[in-house]
Amino acid sequence: MEAGPRLLRDRYGRPATDLRVSVTRRCNFSCVYCHDEGLGPTTRVRDPHEDEMTPEEIGQRVRIAREFAIRSVKLTGGEPLVRTDIDRIVALTVQEVPDVSMTTNGTLLARKVDALRGAGLKRLNVSIDTLDPDAFRQIRGGRLGPVLRGVRRALEAGLVPVKLNVVLFPRTLEHLPALIDFVGGTDGLRLQLIQFMPEQARGDVRPVDLIALKEDLASRADTILVRPMHHRRIYRIGGAEIEIVDPVGNEEFCMNCQRVRVTHDGKLKGCLNRDDDLVPTRGLDDEALREAFRRVVAARVPYYGVHVRTSPPPRVTAAGPA
Repeated sequence: MEAGPRLLRDRYGRPATDLRVSVTRRCNFSCVYCHDEGLGPTTRVRDPHEDEMTPEEIGQRVRIAREFAIRSVKLTGGEPLVRTDIDRIVALTVQEVPDVSMTTNGTLLARKVDALRGAGLKRLNVSIDTLDPDAFRQIRGGRLGPVLRGVRRALEAGLVPVKLNVVLFPRTLEHLPALIDFVGGTDGLRLQLIQFMPEQARGDVRPVDLIALKEDLASRADTILVRPMHHRRIYRIGGAEIEIVDPVGNEEFCMNCQRVRVTHDGKLKGCLNRDDDLVPTRGLDDEALREAFRRVVAARVPYYGVHVRTSPPPRVTAAGPA
């Protein structure tokens, strides 16, 4: 018999309230900073790969997560829209947890917006990095035009807010002023700046001075907010809302993380940046899957960087949507 919601907490008091599900490792871009989770590039929408969970497997994991009071789900990749069955994945997920969002590179988005909205998707993150077509091609290995068309269609369809994701490294830093102006002048858009993670990238990509960037944003901000999830800073400058995602070297970020992840092949994990805590779940019945969720949450550590065992008490409150 299905039990009522039972919020899972780890040893440090952090609740697990959000689920992030990778539906594929395939991608049709080749970004210079990517940590290459892929099964290889793809140039078109294809049927699911045998290593990828089926929609029904994803639905089962979300259903069990709901029993533990998970209240929002984000679907990610690779690039989720390369799957032909992505609409069904969204629909089955929404049946269990209504608050479902997606992260996409946007290149296939324009043709899929109506179907995604019809399946129940609530909002989107779109990775973009720059509004300069040549720089976009050099950084992301694709074309900017289809991405911007996808963003426009998402706004028209009401999949808001649309967060534009930017990975921070020297080649994207120079494009931030134009992106801030673009977001500030377009209803429904927000900007999310994601700290470059040097341990995950391939090639010669260097981090930027994040402290200096924060000081600059703070000096120009009308308002500075702090989100409960990760204690992320949000800077409001004119009509633009700019959020910083900065996990590297940031114990406060980790101590306010409330997210559990599912890999494309059905493994649970408690942290994006760890692979030593993976809990395989494919083929498990419901009770064994419940135990897998308990196990992965129990194994969480307060800070991925050094896996420290002592840290200041977490400051966790009800989190807003991711």
